[in-house]
Amino acid sequence: MNRLEQKYNETVKPSLMKEFNYKSVMECPKLEKVVLNMGVGDAIANPKLLEEAVEEMTMISGQKPVVTKAKKSIANFKLREGMSIGCKVTLRGERMYEFLDKLFNIDLPRVRDFHGVSGTAFDGRGNYTLGVKEQLIFPEINFDKVNKVRGLDVVIVTSAKTNKEAYQLLSELGMPFAK
Repeated sequence: MNRLEQKYNETVKPSLMKEFNYKSVMECPKLEKVVLNMGVGDAIANPKLLEEAVEEMTMISGQKPVVTKAKKSIANFKLREGMSIGCKVTLRGERMYEFLDKLFNIDLPRVRDFHGVSGTAFDGRGNYTLGVKEQLIFPEINFDKVNKVRGLDVVIVTSAKTNKEAYQLLSELGMPFAK
């Protein structure tokens, strides 16, 4: 069992039960999945950039990403329907807990001038979205082999019904929210 998962079961669950007066343990909000998404708009002109992005995403997540394709044609961006324009990975279970543990304790503190993540990036249904400006904060990425600095989105999906429940869950799991 992963360190973060163990923390959730032993300390976070009981404190959420007490905080929100749940009658059953099954009412307790939990992490469902983490989705990593990397848009590679330059892949229109240079398809090799997409391959590099897929490689980097594989190193970051430990899982092979799915290449995402354009749903609509947009003439101004020289984009046609069906063109490959990014990649995404969905992490669940063991890999999800490992990734989040690493994100909270190693990767986010490596961001320059880091004062914590915003506490307002919830969507109203208990999901949290975090944008990472550069993939270099991840220790798996070799700095010398990076041709282009890319950002990625990290979406943490929880079973919480409100933002308050989700905030409490993530902060007790160790998410470094700004004070």
